[in-house]
Amino acid sequence: MAAMRSPHCLLISKIKGARGLLGTIFASKSTLLNYTIQSINGNGKTLRPRFMSSQGSCKLVQRTYRISPSGASMENKEIPSNFLRDKLMVPSADPPRDEDIDLLYQFFERSSKLVILTGAGISTESGIPDYRSPHGAYSTGFRPITHQEFIRSSRARRRYWARSYAGWRRFTLAQPGPAHIALASLEKAGRINFMITQNVDRLHHRAGSNPLELHGTVYIVACTECGFSLSRNSFQDQVKALNPKWAEAIESLDYDSRSDKSFGMKQRPDGDIEIYEKFWEEEFHIPNCERCNGVLKPDVVFFGDNVPKGRADQAMEASKDCDAFLVLGSSLMTMSAFRLIRAAHEAGAATAIVNVGSTRADDFVPLKINARLGEILPRLLSVGSLSVPAV
Repeated sequence: MAAMRSPHCLLISKIKGARGLLGTIFASKSTLLNYTIQSINGNGKTLRPRFMSSQGSCKLVQRTYRISPSGASMENKEIPSNFLRDKLMVPSADPPRDEDIDLLYQFFERSSKLVILTGAGISTESGIPDYRSPHGAYSTGFRPITHQEFIRSSRARRRYWARSYAGWRRFTLAQPGPAHIALASLEKAGRINFMITQNVDRLHHRAGSNPLELHGTVYIVACTECGFSLSRNSFQDQVKALNPKWAEAIESLDYDSRSDKSFGMKQRPDGDIEIYEKFWEEEFHIPNCERCNGVLKPDVVFFGDNVPKGRADQAMEASKDCDAFLVLGSSLMTMSAFRLIRAAHEAGAATAIVNVGSTRADDFVPLKINARLGEILPRLLSVGSLSVPAV
C-alpha cells in the first residue's frame, strides 16, 4: 500500500506552491503577515452544548439543549464546554453564575416589549475578531479605514478591496454560534420584540433572525454615487475577472488552522485580511459601478460616516418605545449604539447589559452581567417559562 502523506507534508506542499505563484505574479519574496483566526465548526441543525458550572469548578452542567431554528447551519455534534476558551480572540470570563442566569431570566420575564442590541462580542465567539477587546484588532495597532479615506484615495480603495477579497472566503466560513441560535429560538417563542445588531456579518440571519443592521452589511456592495447595489459574491466575481492571476494566487492559500500561521495572514473585524502591501499596491484593479462608473463601496458604515437617517430613526423609535432594552456583547463605544440605550433609559425602560468588560453605559444601567454570550444564553432557554422546546 502506498504510504500516506502526513497533513504536515501536504501543508508544506501547498504553502510552497502558493508562495511560488505569488512570487511569480508580484516578483516578491515577501510573505503575508500574521493570521490567527479560528472558526466554530458546524453545519448541521442540532446543537448540544454543555457548559461549565457556576461554581468555578471543572464539572459540567448535566443539561442538553436541542435548538434547531430554521436557517441555522450548525454541525450535528457535541461542542465541548471549553470550546470558547480555545479561541484567543474571545475575552476571558468566568462561567456565568446561577444568580446571573436568574437575573437575566427575570429581566426577560418582566418584559413584554423587549429590544435587544447585539455587538461584536457575539461574533467573536464564532471566530470573527472585534476591535476593542484585549485581543481585538486595536491591541495590535490596527487602524480601520475611514469613510473619508476610502472616498478620497484610490490607493486606499485598492488596499481595502484586495485585503477584503483575500479575507472573504475565510470570513464566510464563520458559523452562527450558540448565542445566535439561542436568540433565534427566543424570537420564535415571542420573547423578543425587536433586534438591532451592530455587526455586519449576517450570522444572525443564518441562525434564523432578521435584525435591523445598524451599521449595514458586507454582503452588499453599493455605488457611492448612483446607489446601485449588487451582492458581494457578484462583486467578488468581478474582482476575479479583472485580476485572474492574483485571485488564483490568493485562492490557492489553504485557510485552515494549520496554514494560517504559516502564511501569517491576520483576519480583521470587517472581513478583510492584513496582507503585505506588495500584493495589492501594483497590478491590482477594482471594478467600478456598471451603471455610472462610480466608486463601489461595501454597504457598511465606516468610521467617520453616519448611520443612514431612515435606519437610525427606526432604531431610535424602537428604543424609545420598548419597556426593556438589553445589550449583548457591545461596549457601546460608538455613539450610534450608545444613544439607543440612553434613549431607552431616559424613556423609562428597564436596561441591562451582558458583556465581557466595561461599557460606556455602566454608570446608569442597573443590571450588568460579565459573561460570554455563548455560555449564558443557551442556559437561559431551560429556565422557567422561558423554556424553549426544540423546533
